[in-house]
Amino acid sequence: MTILQAILLGLVQGLTEFIPVSSTAHLVFAARLVNLYGGVDKTLQAEQTTATIAVIQLGTLLAVLIYFARDIVNILRAFISDHLAWLRGRNEPGRPKLSSDAWLGWLVIIGSLPVGTLGLLLKKQIEGPFTKNLWIIATMMIVVGLLMTIAELVGKRDHGMTQLRVGDALAVGSAQVLALIPGSSRSGSTIMAGLFAGQTRETAARFSFLLSIPAIAASGLLELKEAVEKLPAGSYGSLAVATVISGVVGYASIWFLLRYLRTHSTGVFIVYRVIVGGLILAALAFGYMSASI
Repeated sequence: MTILQAILLGLVQGLTEFIPVSSTAHLVFAARLVNLYGGVDKTLQAEQTTATIAVIQLGTLLAVLIYFARDIVNILRAFISDHLAWLRGRNEPGRPKLSSDAWLGWLVIIGSLPVGTLGLLLKKQIEGPFTKNLWIIATMMIVVGLLMTIAELVGKRDHGMTQLRVGDALAVGSAQVLALIPGSSRSGSTIMAGLFAGQTRETAARFSFLLSIPAIAASGLLELKEAVEKLPAGSYGSLAVATVISGVVGYASIWFLLRYLRTHSTGVFIVYRVIVGGLILAALAFGYMSASI
């Protein structure tokens, strides 16, 4: 991977990881555009591309950790102190055993279980050519876009972060499994589920970002070993450049989306998804591009 390829992939990852338009779809296109790891066996090329994408995601993980640093510290502190107090029997009479921050920690754990379990079970399929197939990517861009439209129409949008319950975590966590199918968009699927569950748009995005921390960390760290084993030795410096760029741009994307959703719907992203997905399907149907890497 050259420096120019790294810069492009880092920009694409940072721009699309948190915006609900499917980072995988855009990264696969970017990888094809620059012929990333071209000239090797197709299966190995798919595995190298998957490993590269997963490692670059660690940059956007760092962006989430920095942006939500105060929230994360509050959650961890409350989670530890509240459970220690509960175990020692020091809770005050009439006071809830867990504070809202400690409870949010449990919701993130509960919401992370579905994708963690299925992600490990389907690891081989995720790394293979299946997840780079443009028929699947384009179809899922449209399908999730239509589901987001329904969520916008029927969602009550009447509760915020302090009103989140186990049902919210299960709904959003289950929807995060859709992100294992390329083109779905992790943020798109989880924000959609949050809207269906009655969350405000900003709350759906904020909880989506917090829920991304275990998912991106697990994916990136698991693939880091694969990257060391499968990527060409000369690509590590470029990979570091792409990761740093994705982190900087990813931070800006989080800032933008949270502010945008305070006063706007997800409509612009829905339209973009459907149009791009439709154009890809048309190009495939008329033979202007191949479905796989």
